Amino acid sequence: MTQPDEAFQKEFDPQLTRRVLRYLRPYLRLVLGVLVLSLLIALTQPTFGLIQRYAIDHSFGPNALSGTVDLAGRQRLFQILLTAAIVYLCLKGVEFVLRYAATLTINIVGQRVLYDIRSDIFTKLQRLQLSFFDKTPVGRLITRVTSDVDAINQFITAGLVSLLQSTFLILAYVIIMLVVSWRLALISFIVMPVLYWATNYFRARLRDAFRNNSIQQSIVNSKLNENITGMLTIQLFGRENRNAVEFDRANRRLLNARLESVRWFALFQPTVSILGSVASGLVLWYAGDAILGADRLAGAGITLGTLIAFNQWVGQLFQPIQDLSDVFNNLQAAMASSERIFGVLDTPVTIQDKPDARRLNQFEGDVHLDHVWFAYDESVDAHTPDDDPRWTLRGIDLHIRPGESVALVGATGAGKTSITSLVSRFYDVQRGAVRVDGVDVRDLEQYDLRRHIGVVLQDVFLFAGTIESNLTLSNPDIPHERVVQACKYVGVHEFIMALEDGYDTEVRERGATLSTGQKQLLAFARALIQNPDILLVLDEATASVDTETELRIQEALEKVMQGRTSIIIAHRLSTIEHCNRIVVMRRGVVVEEGSHRELLAQNGYYAQLHRLQYAQGDAAD
Repeated sequence: MTQPDEAFQKEFDPQLTRRVLRYLRPYLRLVLGVLVLSLLIALTQPTFGLIQRYAIDHSFGPNALSGTVDLAGRQRLFQILLTAAIVYLCLKGVEFVLRYAATLTINIVGQRVLYDIRSDIFTKLQRLQLSFFDKTPVGRLITRVTSDVDAINQFITAGLVSLLQSTFLILAYVIIMLVVSWRLALISFIVMPVLYWATNYFRARLRDAFRNNSIQQSIVNSKLNENITGMLTIQLFGRENRNAVEFDRANRRLLNARLESVRWFALFQPTVSILGSVASGLVLWYAGDAILGADRLAGAGITLGTLIAFNQWVGQLFQPIQDLSDVFNNLQAAMASSERIFGVLDTPVTIQDKPDARRLNQFEGDVHLDHVWFAYDESVDAHTPDDDPRWTLRGIDLHIRPGESVALVGATGAGKTSITSLVSRFYDVQRGAVRVDGVDVRDLEQYDLRRHIGVVLQDVFLFAGTIESNLTLSNPDIPHERVVQACKYVGVHEFIMALEDGYDTEVRERGATLSTGQKQLLAFARALIQNPDILLVLDEATASVDTETELRIQEALEKVMQGRTSIIIAHRLSTIEHCNRIVVMRRGVVVEEGSHRELLAQNGYYAQLHRLQYAQGDAAD
């Protein structure tokens, strides 16, 4: 069951906001340009009302309406209206240019910030230890790089522009209204306290709704990833209907979360609109009563043009206030997403190089596990009692000399794979030390250590690309001749050349067009191409190939192991009889070690495993 992320309870986190805005620093000039453009846009908006007010008050007076204006007066009125119209249209043209420049600039900034955040997350994920991925669903991480990053981008490109322009517009309208008629301005501001309360009320509801949206979206992505990657198992065991029901439940929770946010948002917009209409009604009532002469003192300075301009300004004043609801929408989504993004970026990297990390210039391949105690549970430390069941390895003392081939055998869960993971320093031990060439792996550079280690897995991962790019891992320094030589060595060259494009044949994601055996052969070739000093063959890497291919791989593997330190994990004991030493493990401890013949002669646990395996083989025959 995929567990949702923790729902954070902070309404607004200034520190998170500063960290998001910190990504704008490289583009400060563009941001300042948007700031100036937004200010200019805000200054142009109230001007349209002033133009209309001037035209109405100077053209549609009592004489003009009664038809008593002479020819010269009519020409003067026409000139006023023509001038007002030309200025109005020119100002609209200026507004168009300003809005285009502002929109283009902020979207450029937003896309670059999106690129930077996504790059930071990807870089962080590559540096994190494997234990992080052991407990974090892939779908949740994909959500961080896609949906969560996009939410921040939407806030910058849409929310930030709207925030700047709406703020400037509100200030511009308030100032112009107070200057033109402070009485009408105060009348229209009566509803502001109610609007402030409504804004805070709905903002809190939208915050919770959007955080729940992000959680449910992450769960849906995780389930979708699990079902796609596990499609073979799903169809093999006929779990299509069950998985569809489980996905439908998660999808329905996401739907309900989305609908909840839509309900609050849909309620907020008409609330602001109604309050704006109330303000307009109050202005019409007060100004109309004053113009008609009901209150001459109150009507001082209030004309028909002022009334029409004010009515327009009130509607335009509440429009940016209503637009701020979209800003709250984007802000809450961005806050919820940034909490999760920075949660990944702030994840401590427990497996990292020391400041004075060393390099092994003359790599020999001596491996020593010195009384190693290890547990995958990160809460286990060096002081945990020895009888704690969470220990995976318990006091392992194993020395593998340079060039020696050692096989690890034992039941599932005995700790075999854990040893190879510790040698590569994918995890750190809680007690003891793992030493390569006499140096603790924690004191070595990770890259320098791992470039000397070749790994062959049973579950082979192939990237989308060509056969050759998968074999070289896109390393341009590896010549084609070396690739061909390694492929001939493991007997996969003929298969590759039989393909339509040979080594340039495209491989689909995860090698979907290749059989399991073919992928396994490519994995052996890939390991050989890297020319490792330590060879790790994990979990019966030859189990998925036919007998003829297995014999060819065994022959090539014996040649490759000459002069290399080799650690092989096997379940089929017949595949490791040629190893210099066999280490038998049980429940995290070494119970026996020696050559194949020596262990059979001891008639212990290894001999028991050997008899059981061959008995099963005879029964199968």
